[in-house]
Amino acid sequence: MQLTVSSLAQSGSAGKARRTGLMLSIAILSFAGVLLSAVSLQRHYARSATAYCDFGERFSCDIVNRSEYSSVAGIPVAGIGAAGYGVLLILAAFYRDREETPLRVLIMACVGLAFALYLTYIEAYVLSTWCILCLGSLTVICLITLLAVLTYTALPKTEQAENE
Repeated sequence: MQLTVSSLAQSGSAGKARRTGLMLSIAILSFAGVLLSAVSLQRHYARSATAYCDFGERFSCDIVNRSEYSSVAGIPVAGIGAAGYGVLLILAAFYRDREETPLRVLIMACVGLAFALYLTYIEAYVLSTWCILCLGSLTVICLITLLAVLTYTALPKTEQAENE
């Protein structure tokens, strides 16, 4: 009986350590997302051309960030991204031990990924121009979503049932 209790305690602490590591990874990626979005937001309002991000007509952050699709209801898409990544960063860094956090992070990451995929569709089929910053942000939100799935599925089944 003691072996069972001991092994349960060890598996619980290993699960908590795994969850903490995954949340730390999400926090780091979220910080990278905030930085990418901040640079993209700066480019949205800039008047000068971006040399490091423009590689002809097919790769141009300026064309994408200043297009009619770069704002939703007057709010720059990059600002929405920075806010979303900021919330993910706060959840993953400061609220990671709360039971409801993995589900909240997963939902936010899925919404962010869906929005990023929509914007990628716009880049590919409407603007026919790619933004390196946007592709970087897409990569970040894909990784965050994957880690959020792993974090949520790492929870014991009883915690998952309580969160739903």
